[in-house]
Amino acid sequence: MVSLVLSESSLELVPSELERHPSVVSHARKLGKRPSEILLDNSWHFAAMKGIENETKRGRPDLVHFSILEATTIPLYLQDRIRLYVHTLDDNVISFAENVRIPKSYHRFAGVIEKLYQEKEITSKNGILLKMKKQNFSELINEINPSKILGFSTKGIKSTYEKIARDVDDGACIVIGGFQKGHFSSTIESKITDLYSVGDESFEGHTVVARMLYEYEKTIFM
Repeated sequence: MVSLVLSESSLELVPSELERHPSVVSHARKLGKRPSEILLDNSWHFAAMKGIENETKRGRPDLVHFSILEATTIPLYLQDRIRLYVHTLDDNVISFAENVRIPKSYHRFAGVIEKLYQEKEITSKNGILLKMKKQNFSELINEINPSKILGFSTKGIKSTYEKIARDVDDGACIVIGGFQKGHFSSTIESKITDLYSVGDESFEGHTVVARMLYEYEKTIFM
């Protein structure tokens, strides 16, 4: 089975050093939660985030939401032909049970993820839907044990989605950045066996997810 990892995803709770910033306190109050219980979001916390470490990779949970929706609303996922993992910048990994439907509303999605950070599992009467555990990227890759690891970066070898899709075998792992700007960290890049570029421009992750998975689907279903 093919695995898709959204790596270094911009998905985290407000870090302790920002909890007292006025923009964070005000936003948390509107949500009826403590600052430590809400997602870091650049739309609300821009002033608080200025100058923090890895600033351009953080505070965009909406982009992660887009990518998850692209990956979980297609035949490949609905027929259980792909496993999705979200690896966060703060080294948590979210795994998805078969055929889990993620809320299309961002606000509902944010609420689910905030609950997941607190409880580590989202369950239904049928069992666990989402699970979160502390795990770095290397540990996740060791657990998946893929035949090859394909990554996307402007630093990679130039190719096309169609050509790359033909190289995806049943045990492969596709790694796509879950952040707004920048490149994979050296730790991530060192694990990637085949690094590709699909253009001189830097595309947002959800665009790469949609196009790559569509081309892979064509090799299976068409």
